[in-house]
Amino acid sequence: MTDEQKLRITERFSYGFGDFASCLYWQTISVYLAIFYTDIFGISALAAGTMLGLSRSFDAFFDVVIGMLADRTQSRWGKFRPYLLWTCIPMAVIGVLTFTVPDFDEKGKLIWAYATFNALMIIYTTINIPYTAMLGVITPNPKERTALSSIKFVGAFAGGIVISATLLPMAKVGGWLGATSAKQGWQMSFIVIGVAAVISFLIVFFNTKERVLPPKGQKTSVLKDLGDLVTNRPWLALLATTITFIFFVALRGNATAHYFKYFVGSQTITLPSFLPKAIAGTQTWGWETLVSVFNTSNQVLSLIGAILVPFFARKVGNKPAFIILFIVAILSTATFYVLKPDQLWLIYIVNAIGSITGGPLSALLWAMYADTADYAEWKTGRRATGLIFSASIFSQKFGWGWGGGLSLIMLNGVGFLANQAQTPSALHGLVQLMSIFPALFGILAIFIFLFLYPLNETKMAQIATDLKSRRAAEANAPA
Repeated sequence: MTDEQKLRITERFSYGFGDFASCLYWQTISVYLAIFYTDIFGISALAAGTMLGLSRSFDAFFDVVIGMLADRTQSRWGKFRPYLLWTCIPMAVIGVLTFTVPDFDEKGKLIWAYATFNALMIIYTTINIPYTAMLGVITPNPKERTALSSIKFVGAFAGGIVISATLLPMAKVGGWLGATSAKQGWQMSFIVIGVAAVISFLIVFFNTKERVLPPKGQKTSVLKDLGDLVTNRPWLALLATTITFIFFVALRGNATAHYFKYFVGSQTITLPSFLPKAIAGTQTWGWETLVSVFNTSNQVLSLIGAILVPFFARKVGNKPAFIILFIVAILSTATFYVLKPDQLWLIYIVNAIGSITGGPLSALLWAMYADTADYAEWKTGRRATGLIFSASIFSQKFGWGWGGGLSLIMLNGVGFLANQAQTPSALHGLVQLMSIFPALFGILAIFIFLFLYPLNETKMAQIATDLKSRRAAEANAPA
């Protein structure tokens, strides 16, 4: 395969299944784990928030270890693909245990939560980092990578749609799985989710190929790899941007279910008569339905944005596209501060604008991370794709861990108590977590990216040309 050739559509499509499987867990953790721990599992918001922050921070450092291990893996399937085969079943089993509520006292439950959640995050790291690193080795073509990254996030948002639309209906008492208690419903739901994840990871394993190899003669050195990483200016800029961007997403995402349950509440709505009878006309929707529709529409519109972003990025470039879309997403998020519970349609419309512009941002970030791996090879003559992506996922987990933890800690600070009517200060805190606080982190991310990230389309074209020449020379060199 030459740089000019395109990947087979089956390979592109298959690669997207990896993020579909990953996001069955990631979406649950991002938007439902907080309410699972406070309202189903039965631990306090402060205990849950502290656990999320500490656990994700510990797991984030494990990312770098897995990245370096994957870079040094030698197998007939490549460096990264084998991890999908080896760890997909253990991940499904641990997922079920994480969402199992044991009959323990409060201390015993907290120990169980720490043990299972940390185990889930470690096994998630072990499969997701090699999968993500494949983005840098499936093709050497930067434009193909942007398209592949877009398909990756099509898979991600498809997984998010499945969780947003089905998890609460599956898990609730008398729901789709016939659970007799919410605890049983969550456990049964993750048996189904685990099976779907295993099948999806195997689709990636059997239908993709690694093509980009490290330069011939490259010697493995942990210190040199780490040294290359911390002197990679574009990567450092993306790292800081990603952490603040994830805070922007995580504060709001972790507060969404609480926001609908306690601030918006049940709503009587009237839908057009031409819709299916099950939803047409006037009816009352509970908070579970409202938040499921909200999160599902969020994922659907983010999916549309991820599909469209390669066309937009080709017109204006990755860097301008990221800035333009992010500004609109920040403004949409900030608008939630003035919305009232009875303005349900405005809540959905504003969220739609934020979703279709904010959804593609992650796809653009990951495409640019692949560019920083090329930059490192171009500058140093060494390539450590797994380390680049693992250290990048570190920033995501750090942001999600402390973003989600901070959300719960702030709720605790304003007097939130699970399954009770909330005080005005607690409700105001919920509104701020859906609007002002994430918007401030978004503004910070924009400034970091705008002034510190140096790569653009012209620079990447030069790097791609130089690397192509080097690789051709290496291929023709005497053994």
